[in-house]
Amino acid sequence: MAPALLCVVLLTAGPASAGPRNGLTAQAEPGAKPQEAAPEAKQPGNAATAGENTPGRTPGPNGNPEYRIPEIRRDLSILPFAARRMHELLVEAARSGDIEKLRPYIGSGDDVTLLSFGGFEGDPIDFLKSLSGDGEGHEILAILLEVLEAGFVHVEEGTPNEMYVWPYFYAVPADNLTPPQRVELFELLTYGDYEEMKAFGAYFFYRTGITPQGRWRFFVAGD
Repeated sequence: MAPALLCVVLLTAGPASAGPRNGLTAQAEPGAKPQEAAPEAKQPGNAATAGENTPGRTPGPNGNPEYRIPEIRRDLSILPFAARRMHELLVEAARSGDIEKLRPYIGSGDDVTLLSFGGFEGDPIDFLKSLSGDGEGHEILAILLEVLEAGFVHVEEGTPNEMYVWPYFYAVPADNLTPPQRVELFELLTYGDYEEMKAFGAYFFYRTGITPQGRWRFFVAGD
């Protein structure tokens, strides 16, 4: 995640407001800071496509004047093989409709995927089911799929926290989103959520991160 902001996200988060278009209430605890374009913009390419935000300094969350917006990326071929493979496996699991297929990628111990900033008791798959409105995990799989199919950002390059984060909204201040990007955002959130996000200063719905080594590091929501 973006320097100065990623660390905050991984360590903190609180109840998110909720209601994306599918009605799931975002899960939370202490908080995330920071966050392509019209359908035709979803094309391979390392650089941001026409009309998208390009890297540059802009006031970030909490007015941080030093925040630099990461480049929005959509070309999965730029990912290291291990990260690209994990992305493929997660997409495949989400499309299967069987939430148990995520179990092998959640890990355990120090390598367990962060699913809640506040922690949880019991089985991780049961926990994910509890977050899903249908109780079977189908809703949470749909959200994971939508997140993974969005553009992404490469954050904390060259540091122990380096990773690829989906969706890119996580690292782009809400006020910097273009009209096509807002349309894409509304695939995940309602307009009411967007207004709350702007007031809060950061994207607070579900996001997921994969390390260059292919570790599924987190899948969380919260502010």
